[in-house]
Amino acid sequence: MAGTTLPTPLYSLYQEKFGFSELTVTVVYAVYAFGVIAVLLLTGNASDTVGRRPVLLCGLGFAAASALCFLCATGLGWLYAGRLLSGLSAGLFTGAATAYVMDLAPAGGAARATLVATAANMGGLGCGPLLAGLLAQYAPWPLILPFAVHLALIAASAAILLRLPETVRDRQPLRTVRPQPLALPPQVRAVFAPAAIASFVGFALFGVFTSVSPAFLAQSLHVTNHAVSGLIVALAFFASTAGQLAVDRVGVARSLPVGCAGLFLGLALLAAALHWDLLVLVVLSALLGGVGQGLAFRGALSAVAGASPPDHRAAVISTLFVVAYTGISVPVIGVGLLAAPLGLEGAGLVFIACMTLLVTTAAAYLLRRGTGAHGTPG
Repeated sequence: MAGTTLPTPLYSLYQEKFGFSELTVTVVYAVYAFGVIAVLLLTGNASDTVGRRPVLLCGLGFAAASALCFLCATGLGWLYAGRLLSGLSAGLFTGAATAYVMDLAPAGGAARATLVATAANMGGLGCGPLLAGLLAQYAPWPLILPFAVHLALIAASAAILLRLPETVRDRQPLRTVRPQPLALPPQVRAVFAPAAIASFVGFALFGVFTSVSPAFLAQSLHVTNHAVSGLIVALAFFASTAGQLAVDRVGVARSLPVGCAGLFLGLALLAAALHWDLLVLVVLSALLGGVGQGLAFRGALSAVAGASPPDHRAAVISTLFVVAYTGISVPVIGVGLLAAPLGLEGAGLVFIACMTLLVTTAAAYLLRRGTGAHGTPG
């Protein structure tokens, strides 16, 4: 997962090298989400059919191909290809790796396995910009070394994966994998609406942080240190991990509304940071927004899973993921479109206003109907 966010602090260097606009940066970033959505829709349940290891090895293959695209990049097309392949790899990892960790957990270790999978997922996303920022700032070959290190990590992962046992006993040929249809049964719609809105806003906030915050830091705050910009993006993902782990203390029923409050505060702080050009507010926005995203998303997953009929649960959860990853792509491209006429700060404020309206609507709905998570399992 670190490979999917590895290019974040490097986009300014690619802009200097290839001479493209902020809109292009956001489109390059959003292509990743389209790859994830395609995998979720077409092969979301592939590891249940063909086995965990083949799917994860395929994901590592896509990740390696993505790194090679960035290593060989001589034009914008290479960046689009690299991001698309990265999205395909993340789409395969998201479900299969989590399921594999659960499969391999010892008896009674399901809760711990869930925490490990959560930390590996969000922690990996945070480590990507942190690693790339440090290497770009303090090591030679800033557009080569991060991806060379990533290839070495992929090779180590593949070596470990080949030594692990396959946990799917009744495996089927690849031709038996079918697209996974989206579903929204009537009994889950009332719970799904606020859960989907909160997920959309949380992922949109992460999308903007990951794609355009390095440019804002450089242009408005004069922070040109790649390690610092990578660290600030990483803080949002690490805070999300903490938020997801905090759900057990906050309680599943309260995590979604509390997460919406955290997202609201994160957006408000980001607006203040854009208005007054203060780095400390950007950091606080990353921390509070990240915690809110973690609480809201895990609460949303729990609420939706608890309200779904067992025979439609996987399809409903896939639908939620599609909405969430749409949040990474569409609003981010919107910010890129507005950046030319309004500037990054103006585009950011428009984005924040729209996302604040959405998260406030979700929070008001949750307060009106109680927690919105009745029947959700602990």
